[in-house]
Amino acid sequence: METFESLVRAEFAPKNVYLNTASNGLLPARTVTALDRAVRMRAEGVPLGPLYEDVEAVRASFARLAGVPAERVATGASVAEYGGLIAASLPAGAEVLTAEADFASLVNPFHMRADLKVRAVPLERLAESVRPDTALVAVSAAQSADGRIADLPAVREAARAHGARTYVDASQSAGWLPLEAGADDFVAAVGFKWLLGPHGVAFCVVPEDFGGLTPLLAGWVAGEVPWDSCYGPVEHLAGSARRFDISPALFTHAGLRASLELIEELGVSAIQAHDLALADRFRTGLATLGHEPVPAPGSAIVSVPGLGERQPELSEAGIEVSDRAGNLRAAFHLYNTPEDVDRLLNALSA
Repeated sequence: METFESLVRAEFAPKNVYLNTASNGLLPARTVTALDRAVRMRAEGVPLGPLYEDVEAVRASFARLAGVPAERVATGASVAEYGGLIAASLPAGAEVLTAEADFASLVNPFHMRADLKVRAVPLERLAESVRPDTALVAVSAAQSADGRIADLPAVREAARAHGARTYVDASQSAGWLPLEAGADDFVAAVGFKWLLGPHGVAFCVVPEDFGGLTPLLAGWVAGEVPWDSCYGPVEHLAGSARRFDISPALFTHAGLRASLELIEELGVSAIQAHDLALADRFRTGLATLGHEPVPAPGSAIVSVPGLGERQPELSEAGIEVSDRAGNLRAAFHLYNTPEDVDRLLNALSA
């Protein structure tokens, strides 16, 4: 029986210390093979039916990770795309509550409607700031800039108490933090970070009744029978969340199918334990160096104020991290090791 470590070793062989999954995840070997297969199919002119099958396999895999039926999952290209649909569904004058400095793809679609009231508060005050005229609470499960984790149970409870809906961006958590998408009205996530896929696919979990969304981007693939919906208006939209699909990036879905299979094989709980052990090792080491990261307990992302300017020199030394708002951001995922953590700490001590 293969172990966590043996599965990971078989899939990854990074040439540097890669601690930047919060920007882009590494592609597993099986994903590279799947991408090559997809490209060759296009080059050879063979029927592409298997690539469309990949789209549905990806939808089903993400649904299992999210804990919802596949019929509630739409696949598109970006989180902002789905934020736009949600924003368009709100009545004029509706209030949208967000966390201060949350990721632009989550919050910006609501700012593009001048007739909405968008209010931002500190993340730790989000739940207590929901009020009777709040229509929607939109927040990232884990903050991109510093890894802080939203108190989603408290946010959901406050939203329900005031008749508001919840919209969660899980782009920085899906793949290492267990998803409970069924507890929220809308959940979106990209596939190219912690889910280890190529760029070009995003997911959105919608309510069974579609939550008042209008499929403004619907094309032929949104039809109940797509190949019968190629010409003229789509007469019968899909009875599932597929009505919110856009034309699929077939290569990306082919690769992402393999990536999600690996995530499911390893198990999100095992990945979480692995990632958090490394993040905590880094936090402990930072303390010995006299550095204090942004408090983000239980997060695989560690952000250290004042050290962002060291990102270029670390990259030259073969250690990939991010500079976010002057902070050094390190993101620990399944292909990282304790040796990676120690190498970063040694470099920072120099």
